[in-house]
Amino acid sequence: MEDASTDTYDGGKPEPSGSLRTFGAVYQGFRENAGFTQEALAPAIRYSAHYIGSVEQGRRLPSKTFIDRSEETLNANGVLRKAAKRLSRQPGLARWFREWAELEKQAISLYTYECRLVPGLLQTEAYARTLFENRVPLLSEEEVEIQVTARLERQKLLRDRPNTSFSFIIDEHVFIRPTGGVDTVRGLIDHVLACMTLRNVEVQVMPLKRGVHAGLNGPMQLLETPDNQWFGYCEGQESSQFICDPQTISTLYMRYAKLLSQALTPDDSGSLLEQMRGAL
Repeated sequence: MEDASTDTYDGGKPEPSGSLRTFGAVYQGFRENAGFTQEALAPAIRYSAHYIGSVEQGRRLPSKTFIDRSEETLNANGVLRKAAKRLSRQPGLARWFREWAELEKQAISLYTYECRLVPGLLQTEAYARTLFENRVPLLSEEEVEIQVTARLERQKLLRDRPNTSFSFIIDEHVFIRPTGGVDTVRGLIDHVLACMTLRNVEVQVMPLKRGVHAGLNGPMQLLETPDNQWFGYCEGQESSQFICDPQTISTLYMRYAKLLSQALTPDDSGSLLEQMRGAL
């Protein structure tokens, strides 16, 4: 039976959006009309009762497989599929990183562009600790430890999923900023260079001399699931946007493809990082 365990990567639960609550109510109506309890429906669609309850309460974005199985079992006549498409049109599903982190564990490819800081999957403990210790409003020491531990745990994906393709494009100025001091930056660059030796990891640096590029709208992430679904994730100051609308995904993918051609090649990126490291 399929289910996704909860994590603490972002330190909080995703906040239900109006569209998720509405979909959950519609789903519950179809389930009850078909004469199923959550416990009785679970084995029929091969998802746990907990998963079904989370969808009905508007706390979880339903997967495509979940919707497809439910459509058949509940005789929804395409209504659930149509309703699910509306979920992607809600701007800014707040704090969806927990859901994104679950998808990361299954992804067959993951694309990340960052212009603010080194992506979490490539951070060292010292770098991550600096970020969390200086977060505003301040975190307690215990909260810092929880966040750092969770981030380091998440990084195991790079080695635990050798068949997953990880692509990172990072702005050069991110490595120039002395976050945590010279020793921390030196250790960070060493760590990124070590990650670049993994066959499933590619890192490309967007050079400062590239005055205009396709990522000027901000950071973004894209991933592909084993059933070839694509999702996107964009972070803001106090909100995040989880994206599954095909048209928006197409736009983000187009931008990322352009970024790949505008950034330095992996080999040239490695050479630049080595030069930067040597200059510290």
